[in-house]
Amino acid sequence: MLSNMESTPRRPTAAEAAAALRDAEASRAGLAHAVATPSGFFTSMSVAIAVQIAATAAAFGVGAPWLVVAGVAVFGVVAGVQLARFRRRNGVWLGGFAGRVVLGTGTAASLSYALALAAAIWAAYGDRSALVALSSVAGGAAYALAGRRWMRAYRDEPDVHGRGESVAWLALLAVVAVAGLVLLLLDA
Repeated sequence: MLSNMESTPRRPTAAEAAAALRDAEASRAGLAHAVATPSGFFTSMSVAIAVQIAATAAAFGVGAPWLVVAGVAVFGVVAGVQLARFRRRNGVWLGGFAGRVVLGTGTAASLSYALALAAAIWAAYGDRSALVALSSVAGGAAYALAGRRWMRAYRDEPDVHGRGESVAWLALLAVVAVAGLVLLLLDA
């Protein structure tokens, strides 16, 4: 019969625990610096956001609500493909990456998207197609730059930036976005 001492693992000493924590931190830092986006990732995300903004603005300008759905579909396909490519390249899911980089839940991405969308819709109502295009491209570029900035911040401090949004928060954002889309489509 085994005694309690034989079946319970030995507690590490303070020095052993500190060394294990240092090794874990070094491993996490090494992984954070090794994580890379697939080629063309930020360019394709920028284009997808620009197309989505332009399609939404055009939908309001010409009264074609189906363009909103088309723009969201383009973004959804590009986002899905890029997330799959990211996973294949790195072999891991990165906390915060899908939300902050792809879905734009970070402050800079959300703000740049909202401003570009508002400007593009305003331009579409005024029949200023060049301004719609300019606002859309600027919004897509700012969105992608915000994603790049988050990646740099993650590599520098993975323990701070590696946390993703909670599933409940993302679900609430999705419900609000869908409700807003439905209201916009009903009004158009």
